[in-house]
Amino acid sequence: MEAEQQEILSFMRQWAPFTALPEEVLERIATEVEVAYYRAGTIILQYGDAVHDLYLVRSGAVELYRRNGELHNRLSEGSLFGQMGLLMNNKNRLPATALEDTLVYCLPEPLFNELYERFEAFSDFVEVGESTRLRHAVSRHQGANELMTSGIRELISRDPVSIGRSASVFDAARKMTEEGVSSILVLNEESDAEQEVAGIITDRDLRTRVLAEELPSSTSVAEVMSTDLVAAESDQYVFEAMLTMLRYNLHHLPVLHRGRPVGVVALSDVMRHESRNSLFVVRHIFRAHDADELATIADDARACFVRMVNEDANSHMIGSAMAVIGRSFKQRLLELAEEKLGPPPVPYCFLALGSMARDEQLVVTDQDNAIILDNGYDHERHNDYFAALAEFVCDGLAACGYSYCTGGIMASNPEWRKTRREWEQCFTDWIEKPSARSLLNSSIFFDLDGVYGHLEWAEQLNRLILRKARRSPRFLASMARNALLRTPPLGFFKEFVMEQDGKHNNSINLKRRGTAPLADLVRVHALATGSKARNSFERLTDVIDADILPRGRGPDLRDAMEFIAMVRIRHQAMDLEAGRDPDNSIEPENLSDFERRNLKDAFQILSQAQKFLKFRYQPGRAS
Repeated sequence: MEAEQQEILSFMRQWAPFTALPEEVLERIATEVEVAYYRAGTIILQYGDAVHDLYLVRSGAVELYRRNGELHNRLSEGSLFGQMGLLMNNKNRLPATALEDTLVYCLPEPLFNELYERFEAFSDFVEVGESTRLRHAVSRHQGANELMTSGIRELISRDPVSIGRSASVFDAARKMTEEGVSSILVLNEESDAEQEVAGIITDRDLRTRVLAEELPSSTSVAEVMSTDLVAAESDQYVFEAMLTMLRYNLHHLPVLHRGRPVGVVALSDVMRHESRNSLFVVRHIFRAHDADELATIADDARACFVRMVNEDANSHMIGSAMAVIGRSFKQRLLELAEEKLGPPPVPYCFLALGSMARDEQLVVTDQDNAIILDNGYDHERHNDYFAALAEFVCDGLAACGYSYCTGGIMASNPEWRKTRREWEQCFTDWIEKPSARSLLNSSIFFDLDGVYGHLEWAEQLNRLILRKARRSPRFLASMARNALLRTPPLGFFKEFVMEQDGKHNNSINLKRRGTAPLADLVRVHALATGSKARNSFERLTDVIDADILPRGRGPDLRDAMEFIAMVRIRHQAMDLEAGRDPDNSIEPENLSDFERRNLKDAFQILSQAQKFLKFRYQPGRAS
């Protein structure tokens, strides 16, 4: 083997997916690879170009763009591009330009096809881009037990590398090189709190914020670090860390223990862990080419749900996973809508409401969503676009198994497409002037999460809700009364009280009479204590910490929520496995003695919690 081919071989041994290939295969690849050089600013691939090679960046940097000219990704040493064109009729969809003088290795199409067909690790890797790699990490079904019981500390192999905020970017780069890490934490030196994290700098930040901007090496790290830090707690599971990285599109996740950094988890750490663990099929959603293809993935989502139930995942894990799948459907539908309709005339934020926003979604669910529009929105000029976008997304969701909301809480309803200013006024009126209708809306809209667009607008609304609701005893009392309208199905002697509604006659609706009233009462307590959490279990933790519940009632309430939710979840999984349409109604005679006994106990705890809610939030009573 010639010296140049030996160098190619040594380089490929360092990078996935080549690390998973046999040595003899790598040696053959090294003899077939061609080398190409592009000067900075050179266009490598344009949209629609024929693609006949897989590109591996040897040195330099490459920028990928969307068709509308927006930056999609920046790639550095060891990154691949061109794979989607090879997989999609040899047509390039992401224009590529050399950001710096760049050297690439080109694997010819016949070799790519052979590797794709022969090696699963190679095909799995190239089917998604870097920005969605984590979605690939949670796309398979097997091994979920280990994944969901593994702590995030298992991914930490060393102490975090850190530097003071007064240091220069040169100091940061040198320390990162010496330590062999791709990120460095920036600490507040002037803070009284020991090791308080001020921000983070990654390899990508140094390339895009320093080198690309031609900043001097003496520039302070404080000027270029990322300060909107998202971190994980040391007692979280790998499962939760993966969801966090997926939601915020992160490549590095600091891990804190009691506010102090104990490590940083990189995307590569999660990928190494994923070689033994997987969860669900989000990647297939983002690979779908149209709404019809998306609709075919609904069965995969249900299969994922059943598998998680059979692997003894708890309700929080299942609810979070299904909510991420639901968000992914919305995100891909919105991408497809913009491809069809063109870029939006004004910025917007698409909202998920209700169970999806709370990370409590199951397979029997309708769609609750809305849109926040920029204040520059003009109805005459812009309404047609957003009406068409909302109709496309809502119809697509219905085809994917998320039924239309019977109450019309959907973005396709013009009532729920409002500007930022209008939403702020709307929430203010609901809180300051509560009515039967506004209270019903509050129970849905007060659980909101941004899924696409300007996500910070959703957080601004959440902060407004917390600020105003906490200061309004009258509103909290009204919300408490509203939360008592749905009571647990227990009679005077603790016998089950059955539904009498035709199709589900002599059954119990576990959502209407169990999980929904539990979510309602926890929401009231959470608003009163100023909890920023949206998930009911996380809200309950904040409520317990606020010490407003009678002693011992908090853990009881948590146990009741989990048991009722899991009976509901297992019932839906059994329906799916039996080929029946799943629902929320169970027949007590089909439950085991253990389930009947414990379900009655859980409903009794709910009943007691509702009595306390009524007592605590009486009109005029100081909370």
